[in-house]
Amino acid sequence: MKILMVLTSHSELGNTGEKTGFWIEEFTSPYYVLADAGAEITIASPKGGQPPVDPKSELKDAQTPSTERFFKDFEVIDKVAHSLKLSIIKEADYDAVFYPGGHGPLWDLATDKNSIQLIEAFYNHQKPIAFLCHSPAALVNVKAKNGESLVKGKAVTGFSNTEEEAVKLTKVVPFLLEDELTKRGAHYSKGDDWASYVKQDGLLITGQNPGSSEAVAKLILETIRRKK
Repeated sequence: MKILMVLTSHSELGNTGEKTGFWIEEFTSPYYVLADAGAEITIASPKGGQPPVDPKSELKDAQTPSTERFFKDFEVIDKVAHSLKLSIIKEADYDAVFYPGGHGPLWDLATDKNSIQLIEAFYNHQKPIAFLCHSPAALVNVKAKNGESLVKGKAVTGFSNTEEEAVKLTKVVPFLLEDELTKRGAHYSKGDDWASYVKQDGLLITGQNPGSSEAVAKLILETIRRKK
């Protein structure tokens, strides 16, 4: 099993002067679920190199067993620090793609041409595509073969408006993910704020928030195994 994980390269939290990036736990929980199941994982980002980390995800109350494992795992830390450039990645080399969240994807992955083409290639070649928390933002400009939005008519979830209100960033983010997915014809639904909630529509897998990270990874594994 070869799985690609795509992280954001965006580090500025709008015009607040604060930093953002990827959310550590949303990378580490799925990474270890997949790696422990024997998957070979490649990490990529739009700019390559060290993807920015959301500083809030380094705070004590954001830590989980998977983040604690990561902070001692110098091999994986090094792998993240040397992420490959998205522009050199070929869909043909992988069985599935997974996008962890954090606020960063709202700014770069939503409009990144290499990311958009890559997601379309995975989907058109019948391979699972999975997104967590804010990373369904990477889907908003992805098209299906018929030229319509890929999410149109599909059951999806992602970071909800109420969760964005809870973190007081509704006026900071470039768009509200729930609204944007709905606008593009997706059948958006959500569970309780911060609780695990995952939707699967064929090859498309989405998780609502950090609490959904392990459930999304397990669904990717199931989906790859069913296909094999």
